[in-house]
Amino acid sequence: MLKILKDKLSTLLNVEKHIAPLVVLRITFGAMMFISILRFVAKGWVRDFYIDPQFHFTFYGFDWIKPLGELGMYALFFLMAIASLFIMLGFFYRLSIVSFFLSFSYVELIDKTYYLNHYYLISIIAFLLMLVPAHRYFSVAVARKPSLKLTHVPSWTITIFKFQFVLVYFFAGLSKLTSDWLFDAMPLKIWLPTNAHLPLIGPLMDKEWLAYVFSWFGMLFDLSIGFLLLNASTRRVAYFLVIIFHLCTGIFFKIGMFPYIMILMTLIFFSEKFHIALIRMGNNFFSRFNRFDKTQTETPVFYRIHPLKVKVLTLVLGVFFLLQLAIPFRYLLYPGKLYWTEEGYRFSWRVMLMEKGGIAFFYVKDTMSGRTYEVINSDFLSATQERMMTTQPDMMLQYAHFLKSEYAKKGLENMAVTVESFVTLNGSGSRPFIDKNIDLAKEKEGFSHNTWVLPFKTNLDQ
Repeated sequence: MLKILKDKLSTLLNVEKHIAPLVVLRITFGAMMFISILRFVAKGWVRDFYIDPQFHFTFYGFDWIKPLGELGMYALFFLMAIASLFIMLGFFYRLSIVSFFLSFSYVELIDKTYYLNHYYLISIIAFLLMLVPAHRYFSVAVARKPSLKLTHVPSWTITIFKFQFVLVYFFAGLSKLTSDWLFDAMPLKIWLPTNAHLPLIGPLMDKEWLAYVFSWFGMLFDLSIGFLLLNASTRRVAYFLVIIFHLCTGIFFKIGMFPYIMILMTLIFFSEKFHIALIRMGNNFFSRFNRFDKTQTETPVFYRIHPLKVKVLTLVLGVFFLLQLAIPFRYLLYPGKLYWTEEGYRFSWRVMLMEKGGIAFFYVKDTMSGRTYEVINSDFLSATQERMMTTQPDMMLQYAHFLKSEYAKKGLENMAVTVESFVTLNGSGSRPFIDKNIDLAKEKEGFSHNTWVLPFKTNLDQ
């Protein structure tokens, strides 16, 4: 039975499909990345995030990744912009997609202050694009060298992207199956009233019932939309819902380019005919320059892969998707309330599920003399870094180690670093967050449970 299922799956994944969906994904991905990078630079975020701060909160195991200095960081973003443009055009594709993946992931790993789920998704899509021949149709590469042209590819080259998007949506839906989201409408009950200024719909934004409608719709949407997009009979309606959902999140929550990236990239779910029609529209436009094929018919050309390469790709994708399935569940290895401790929170497609704010007073104490110094956080951190650090224990731990090293440079040895902090989660009220008696500079960073995070108590009087 297992062999039969394996054979059927292999046959399904290797059915020849037209390359058009891959090409449209390549073009939309490259175009959106090019626009996003220009936007990032124009807003001054390269300087604000990576040049001006004197300290960066690195991901565990990636302490060796540091900013490249002013010239280096701007050069890196210039490289990303050029790479994304070349990806869109299908020009020096392999070099461009690898360069984009490495440079984007490098920037993403410099400082977890700015971690976003959609940055993680971009790295994943770039990684998968490295494994497929998305440049071998309707591209500058084919225009320059027609022998590169392909018309058909194994269906797995398209399916891997569909599967990834289904996982993103489905895990986002699973994460909404909490009492805070469904029965308390948190944090939407806090966020929606901030849109009361909007014309027409503004007066509705402070209605409590609307927060519940949005909460339940968001949960049902995320859990089902991937499967509705896979089904040809429900795809058009599902895509209409994708547009409405992401436009609403873009309008209400100001989350940058992410809604528009998702709207365009989920076109991958549509049929070959749909994507062929899109490419023909582009082909008709570019054919006036005599660089692209003007004909509407084409001789099928199939993608042939060396058996050894097939085995390597099968292993790589098998491990990759096993990790994608496992990582979002790693929070089960830790005790306590996930959104309080945030252990296992990142890289799990938990999107906009909490309103968390805090304040933290750090103290450096000379254990020999007993003299204590209160740290002015703004002397070391940007406003964004400080705001994010005050609610995330692993960042507070890193900051404590940084403070000890900074004070050691001033000749102050035998220093203990403690913090008195208070955090509120989803309107629950401010409560103590970190054990103020623990010397955080002595605690080690790792994947083990942070016992110095105080437990979340549902009743403030407890």
